[in-house]
Amino acid sequence: MNDSPRPIPIAQLLLCGAAIVVLTMGVRHGFGLWLQPITQTHGWLREDFSIAIAVQNLVWGIAGIFSGMIADRFGAFRVIAGFALIYAAGLLGMAFTDTPLMFSLTAGVLIGLAQAGTTYSVIYGVLGRNVPANRRAWAMGVTASAGSFGQFALMPLESWLINTLGWQQALVWLAAAMLIAVPLSFGMREPQISRSGSAQSRQTIGEALREAFTYRSFQLLMAGYFVCGFQVMFIGVHIPSYVKDHGLDPQVASFALALIGLFNIFGTYTAGSLAQRLPKHKILSGIYLARAIGISAFMLAPPSPTSVYLFAAFMGTLWLSTVPVTSASVAQIFGVAHLSMLGGFIFFSHQLGSFIGVWLGGWLHDTTGSYDFAWYLAILLGLMAALVNWPVNETPLRRTGGAPA
Repeated sequence: MNDSPRPIPIAQLLLCGAAIVVLTMGVRHGFGLWLQPITQTHGWLREDFSIAIAVQNLVWGIAGIFSGMIADRFGAFRVIAGFALIYAAGLLGMAFTDTPLMFSLTAGVLIGLAQAGTTYSVIYGVLGRNVPANRRAWAMGVTASAGSFGQFALMPLESWLINTLGWQQALVWLAAAMLIAVPLSFGMREPQISRSGSAQSRQTIGEALREAFTYRSFQLLMAGYFVCGFQVMFIGVHIPSYVKDHGLDPQVASFALALIGLFNIFGTYTAGSLAQRLPKHKILSGIYLARAIGISAFMLAPPSPTSVYLFAAFMGTLWLSTVPVTSASVAQIFGVAHLSMLGGFIFFSHQLGSFIGVWLGGWLHDTTGSYDFAWYLAILLGLMAALVNWPVNETPLRRTGGAPA
């Protein structure tokens, strides 16, 4: 009689993982809608709001390293359930704090900590260990598409809640909705053998870190992911204010953010599918180059609803398309035993870029009265990321005894 634990069905993994990401990323992408209501209510500068979201992204990146270690060792479902509760608490705190410091502690520290345990790094670790290698990038693309669907579906809902109930009650309802992630986490519960029964798991955390950080391709992937974070968070948080600054209706920004989510559904799925057949480093270089071209075209076009919608649709196809490709590259090079942890380090670089993109966008606007310099920097960084991803070597590492990663 075979007493080995049964693997998690792929359909169950995708359904539960995608539902969790829809919720957590859908809420996260909408924070820009709260910038003006909160700053106007409290009489704050945009930089006050921006620094809280910047702290959120930095904390998310730092905490993601440790949540990945815990998930790899003790199981992702425990991490997801516990951090979903922290997410709900952070949203409630965001609603009822009235000083920039407390806002940074709730919207910044608490929600950043919560996102580390409920989003891609932890979810992708489970997928990497339980989905066959020939379907891994595709599965990651499906889950990233779910995050995009969350943005598309929840953005209009969040805007409606703010306009109908007020920004505080909207956050209360989102906090209640976040509790749904707790029962969903049990669908991600792994058999013990999948986390401790492979030869790869005999590699210690220290050995895995030394191997990764001395490998040039890992360093290049981190550098590229920094740019991804800078671009998406600057655009996601500041485009509502950029649109209003140019005299356009605030609803234009809401629809633009929803369009980004809609088109990213197809973009991330396509990127994950292509990564099963084409060199991943070439896909990443192409994505970053296309972003630089798209931002340049947007800056040259006269501000109008049409130009905003076209830009949103174009950027949407590229928005999170780097996520499944980068994660699949890490899994292919290093294996899956420490995937959540290594993904956490990669994601820390992303969140460092997010921190700088959100904060610098607000600071440059308050200092110069314009977002132009931030847009120019986003273009230059896109070109840099296209160059650094091109030489990435995706060949699986061979360890002692000739065993591939």
